[in-house]
Amino acid sequence: MKIKDAVFITSVASVDKFYQTSKPIIAVAGKSNVGKSSLINMLANKKKLAKTSTTPGRTRLINYFDFGEFVLADLPGYGFAKAPKEEKQKWGRLLETFLGTQNIRLLLSLVDIRHEPTSDDKMMINYLYHYAVPFALVATKADKLAKTRIKPRINEIASSLRVGYADVTATSADTGYGKNELLDIIEKAINLEQEEIEEQD
Repeated sequence: MKIKDAVFITSVASVDKFYQTSKPIIAVAGKSNVGKSSLINMLANKKKLAKTSTTPGRTRLINYFDFGEFVLADLPGYGFAKAPKEEKQKWGRLLETFLGTQNIRLLLSLVDIRHEPTSDDKMMINYLYHYAVPFALVATKADKLAKTRIKPRINEIASSLRVGYADVTATSADTGYGKNELLDIIEKAINLEQEEIEEQD
């Protein structure tokens, strides 16, 4: 899969404003400052499509992007300790409703390859299982580790989140590491949906 010209569509802050589309939705989720915006820019091959920030908790809206064959939804970062309790709860309700109502073809669940998955990361995976949302785990910032440490860390993350080794893809937005593998995963998810539609017809 090649992304030719990804563009920003809209930002929404409430359930009644969820973007409606006939295209497959690929969602991106992860804790604050895990590198969601950088990953989106890497996939789009654009440096400034999604706004990046060194300040955790910057993304407080659901941002939608048109990637041609699919719509990408960038979800609010979770687990930001400095956010007010009421705002955390609002984010939680928005996220839960999104997972339960939008037709998500695949959700990319991001974790930082350098760290043990947090309780919020584990809760996210539980949400995905509960709502039967297809997902792939993405271990970001692989360039921050020695190459010999990448596979062992993937094993540790897979074990912690109770998924298979093959379900975790290591990436680096700085070097492009893992980009093609991730695009292949997205393409397979979209093709699977098309096959299901054809079978129903």
